[in-house]
Amino acid sequence: MSKTINGMKYTTFDDLWNDLELLTQAEKEEIQLRIDFVGKLIEAREQKGISQKRLSEMTGLKQPAIARLESMNATPQLDTIFKILKPLGYTLAIVPDTKSE
Repeated sequence: MSKTINGMKYTTFDDLWNDLELLTQAEKEEIQLRIDFVGKLIEAREQKGISQKRLSEMTGLKQPAIARLESMNATPQLDTIFKILKPLGYTLAIVPDTKSE
């Protein structure tokens, strides 16, 4: 299956990702951060053996909201992030970005 975007035909995600004219480096970094963050949330939830339904019960969020977050169809607010991180045994920290030095 292929997808045409702005007149360009893309067959794989890598084709799209590597098209430097379509995404700026900053956009790629933001996307990668979101992928890494959501991936870590899913990994932590699965390692604890917690289903999305159980996490929704623990957080007071609705299960579809957790599913949207995990599929990257929603961008959570900071308070929602904390609600999800707590039962997973994580917190949010601000650390120096060693990549930008």
